[in-house]
Amino acid sequence: MRRKPVVLVLGTLFAVSCGGSEEAVIDPGDGGDYSVTLDPADFVAVIDNPWWPMAPGSRWVYEAREGGEVERIEILVTGETLDISGVTATVVQDTVTLDGELIEDTLDWFAQDVEGNVWYLGEDSTEYEDGEPVSTAGSWEAGIDGASAGIVMQASPEVGEAYRQEFYEGEAEDMAEVVRTGEAETVPYGSFDDLVVIQEWTPLEPEVVEEKYYAPGVGVVLEVKVQGGSGRAELVSYEPAG
Repeated sequence: MRRKPVVLVLGTLFAVSCGGSEEAVIDPGDGGDYSVTLDPADFVAVIDNPWWPMAPGSRWVYEAREGGEVERIEILVTGETLDISGVTATVVQDTVTLDGELIEDTLDWFAQDVEGNVWYLGEDSTEYEDGEPVSTAGSWEAGIDGASAGIVMQASPEVGEAYRQEFYEGEAEDMAEVVRTGEAETVPYGSFDDLVVIQEWTPLEPEVVEEKYYAPGVGVVLEVKVQGGSGRAELVSYEPAG
């Protein structure tokens, strides 16, 4: 019998004391022992999860304003695929500019399993300064050098479920927990209800906690920093495939 690549476990969001201050910590419930072996037979060719649809050609644009500067994030589902540990991954380009200057260019790799969960299989990320590449920190690939894939979107998100979105020790350790459903928000692109809110945290930046708001049929419409500063990235444009 094939092993289904579903590793979701109940976790919790709790507070710990660190240097005299409290910080939110997402515990995926695995005790830090995490490893996933993916079976290519358990994956499908398309990503049609309603909370994160990734048809080739789809494009999202977000903007965040802070301190008089405008950060612009553009997400494009390319028509390209990449073999990651035998799984055919969809290649998604993520570019970030600050006041029109490129500061980061990333190729992310995603795939959907037969249950409808969307997996994150790695990324090739480059940071820029003054138009020149300066760092590839955070890049990783599932199955290479101990890195493991994680789930970025469940087939049926339920409040209280915590899980790892990625794992490459010391480089990529994002964790997530579904914290609310049925939320409503308005962003430049439009007004939404029935939103799923997922909180994210990484031990690599323990002071920062973010919440992402997902709309069915669209994906992320809003990202808010709720701890470790302030910030709000809003969806300003969405062009579905076709």
